Amino acid sequence: MTYLSDRITTDEKLCNGKPTIRGMGITVATVLEFLLAGDTKEEILANYSILESEDIDACIEFTLNMVNHNLTVRRLAA
Repeated sequence: MTYLSDRITTDEKLCNGKPTIRGMGITVATVLEFLLAGDTKEEILANYSILESEDIDACIEFTLNMVNHNLTVRRLAA
């Protein structure tokens, strides 16, 4: 069994602290952008050979976990 924390990591020195996949410098946001653009999991894996299918699944699960929690977003002054 693979845990989400094995796949999604953060490091302040990498990608400005954004969540990345296994510390490789590919952000969760990048994978989600490809999916939202209509790319299939297979297409993403073909373009990023260092990724594994479970990495993409972890990105989706991570995002669902984020939106399902009661989070407060700080409003910036206009």
